[in-house]
Amino acid sequence: MAKQSKAQQETVERVMHEFAEGELETSAGRKVTSRQQAIAIGLSEAGASTQQSPARNRRRRDDAERRERAQGPSKAELYERAKKADLPGRSTMSKAELEKALG
Repeated sequence: MAKQSKAQQETVERVMHEFAEGELETSAGRKVTSRQQAIAIGLSEAGASTQQSPARNRRRRDDAERRERAQGPSKAELYERAKKADLPGRSTMSKAELEKALG
């Protein structure tokens, strides 16, 4: 198997986390119950699939990156910004509370 870039590894990790939490769905809207299927989805979204053409891999990777950017900053990113702003009580705040506190 080819070596994956850091971005590809993060995408696969995100998809596997969704699978572990029971949130990963197929394109038809059904929950994924197979670990192998979750891995295949992760590799496909990361653009690291050996079953797809290089052009298809690029499109899938670009689509996944676009979706991830559209979700906004992660809780970790918001926490770092709150840390720099020295917000009190930031460690117990949820993502929504951090967003509200940061304005």
